[in-house]
Amino acid sequence: MDKAFDFPLTYRVDLEQPMNISAYQASGGYQGATVAIQEHSPAEVLDIVKESTLKGRGGAGFPTGMKWSFVPMFSPDDENAPDNKYLVCNADEMEPGTFKDRLLLEGVPHQLIEAMIIAAYTIGANKAYIFLRGEYHLAAQRLQKAIDEAYQANWLGNKIQATDYCLELYLHTSAGRYICGEETALINALEGKRANPRAKPPFPQVSGLFGKPTIVNNVETLSNLPHILKNGTSWFKELSPRSDAGTKIYGACGRVKSAGLWERPMGVTIGQILNDYAGGMQDGLKLKGLLPGGASTDFLLPEHLDVAMDFDSIAKAGSRLGTGGLIVLDDHQCPVSMVLNLMRFFAQESCGWCTPCRDGTPWAVDTLARIEQGRGTQADIDTLHKLCDFMWLGKTHCALAPGAVEPLKSALKYFHDEFEQHVENRCCPYQGGQ
Repeated sequence: MDKAFDFPLTYRVDLEQPMNISAYQASGGYQGATVAIQEHSPAEVLDIVKESTLKGRGGAGFPTGMKWSFVPMFSPDDENAPDNKYLVCNADEMEPGTFKDRLLLEGVPHQLIEAMIIAAYTIGANKAYIFLRGEYHLAAQRLQKAIDEAYQANWLGNKIQATDYCLELYLHTSAGRYICGEETALINALEGKRANPRAKPPFPQVSGLFGKPTIVNNVETLSNLPHILKNGTSWFKELSPRSDAGTKIYGACGRVKSAGLWERPMGVTIGQILNDYAGGMQDGLKLKGLLPGGASTDFLLPEHLDVAMDFDSIAKAGSRLGTGGLIVLDDHQCPVSMVLNLMRFFAQESCGWCTPCRDGTPWAVDTLARIEQGRGTQADIDTLHKLCDFMWLGKTHCALAPGAVEPLKSALKYFHDEFEQHVENRCCPYQGGQ
């Protein structure tokens, strides 16, 4: 097995001592960027990314090449051409149960820098930003060191590698809010404003950072680019037996035997991740349910273990692939308590811009707390159903509230009996009360 071809994103990861630029180049690094800026025009690179069928790995799964194609591509002599465009890497990884980007940021920082050169060149951006989660202190240190090395080696700055292309890359450490994972809230924060999502349209591809065309992509999404440019689109598609091309960094946390991250072909099953890679449930525990793609996805059950972890298959099962990180619920844990814990997080992280999210998430917290503490009534369960509708898609300013109620809505569906037992027995059946 050639790890460079089978596990392109992670085979060079070293969390103890990541590669410096010399070692990275010796291992084939910056070859993808060389192919892009020396052998292809931006339009040709865009066609390559489209042909690869790469989809966003940050949660939405939108085709990357299509997203880039919405950026105005004017010729240099066009008087209407925007005087600048921006590329932003979303490294604000605050989704509970998700830590895949941290692995790449800390373990192979030059891969992201190379990827951003390719992406920025393609959309015609001469300035790029890495918007990093504030708590990722080690990642910040390693990224800045790698950026400095890239400048010294002329992979950043003026006339990169004797071409006419120039790129300035900046590391921006976030003040820290979950809402910054939404691209327009991230842009507002990068501009020094309150991190509230913007109304769309206009979309960032047309009017984003400082009112200029802007592309925001996730760390894992961008990290695929050097390998696609170096090895070709056919190779990338053949990595996966599914319609979704490439590999995915999957994760598992909870009371499994071996929590962690694994890069595997897109579309391995939930059961393979849970049993083959995470080692199965800890001794004496059974799987009760799981969130397949981070905290803001719907619960799935043991009967879904054969479902492939790709965008379409997970959607057909009633959830979302999201970030690909399993959050596992065992049969000794209370689903009401788990959802309450998640809802507290979402209520704290709401930007407060729209009423359903600002008032609905703390209302759900109070209601769930009463039920969990044995003080709930049947009316409280009915209220939770109403809140799920109140905060659903199309009724809020952004997707935070709909994502927050996904685990709640599905818990009410799959674990309804547990909610009823809390009310009837006036205590939590898993904890004997409080």
